[in-house]
Amino acid sequence: MSKMKSHAELLRSRVPGHSMPSELFSRQDVFENDVDVFFHKHWILVGVSADVPEPGDVCTVDIGKSSVIIVRDDDNEIRTFRNVCRHRGARIKEAGKATVGKLVCPYHQWTYELTGDLLHATQMGKDFDHKCKGLKSVHTKVVGGLIFICLANEAPADIAALEETMLPRLAPYQLDNTKIAYEAEIIENGNWKLVMENNRECYHCAGTHPELTTTFLAEDFGYCEEELNEEGQKSLADYRKKNADYQASWEKDGLICEPVEKLTPDVATLFRTQRLVMAGHGESQTPDTKVACTKLLGNGTRKDQGDTHLWTHSGWNHVMSDHAVVSYLIPLTPDKTLVRTKWLVHADAVEGVDYDVKNLTSVWMATNAQDAALVAINHSGTQDPGYEPGPYSRFSEQYVDGFVNWYTGRLEAHNI
Repeated sequence: MSKMKSHAELLRSRVPGHSMPSELFSRQDVFENDVDVFFHKHWILVGVSADVPEPGDVCTVDIGKSSVIIVRDDDNEIRTFRNVCRHRGARIKEAGKATVGKLVCPYHQWTYELTGDLLHATQMGKDFDHKCKGLKSVHTKVVGGLIFICLANEAPADIAALEETMLPRLAPYQLDNTKIAYEAEIIENGNWKLVMENNRECYHCAGTHPELTTTFLAEDFGYCEEELNEEGQKSLADYRKKNADYQASWEKDGLICEPVEKLTPDVATLFRTQRLVMAGHGESQTPDTKVACTKLLGNGTRKDQGDTHLWTHSGWNHVMSDHAVVSYLIPLTPDKTLVRTKWLVHADAVEGVDYDVKNLTSVWMATNAQDAALVAINHSGTQDPGYEPGPYSRFSEQYVDGFVNWYTGRLEAHNI
């Protein structure tokens, strides 16, 4: 009987430019390493300001064995805490949202202020020091309305690069002045890395995403110029001109366009951002490519501001003139992944007047369902004895290869 390869040995066995060995998608020990390194020691997106719009609002998110409480305190500051009572460890809040005056443990009623300070604990004696038993805080960064946390004792400092890059890009949209028009969850039957790989390429889009492909320019997501016929060459020339024209117009209006990539293995906080030109009317990711919400985000008046996207290692976000789509994943088991999506509109927008929920959500509801089906067949196939890692397209899957290289490098950085 052959000895089982370690996580590191499996990574080293991958042929450069090829997909990963099947065991990296299925083994429990690999899954546990992944959760520990990528979801407990790196910055992850866990919500938006609109999850906790008012003081006293809380939102609880479970990540593996860990659970965090996101709370807006009485000073309007967003804080996050470990969802663990400092008495005997009971969970204080179930997953989901609530509004509270204080955070009260349901077991023995230890009571905490929204700042995390322990306020009340009976039968502990006069000499009991409340000050040293407050809730354990979690590293938190709110970047333009997006809530990032890191569960490690020491968080990677390079979150500063993401913050510096995204704050001016997100500022015009004022995502901290939005509300959640709709949110949805889907459990995909596949490993979290396959969910991310699927998101990092659009090689599959033409054949599987009819709703999504009406909203973007296909050339943005890869093409092989040597294979293009005369019609394809003309389309490429039109694409380049359209991009140049839009970028010149956006820059004139002070909208930042150029891509920023922090994707290499030496980077802890992986991200990519760019303002993309949209197809059709060029306004929004809707069936007719026009705005879904007539009340634009922030103080905007221009509808065709493109799609400012932000990738991280566990999520993807699209911000347009009228709404934002925020998606992130949480690994559940080696073969199950939760994908949570929120659609944000202006805080003052009125459903049925300024927007229709079905029109707002239809493109990404369809796309998420299609992606879930793709991830399921991909995961199932990687577990077939006939699976052999195949080559990535250097034209359309370079970001998949980059993600795998980053994944490998970060594990090595954490001595795995």
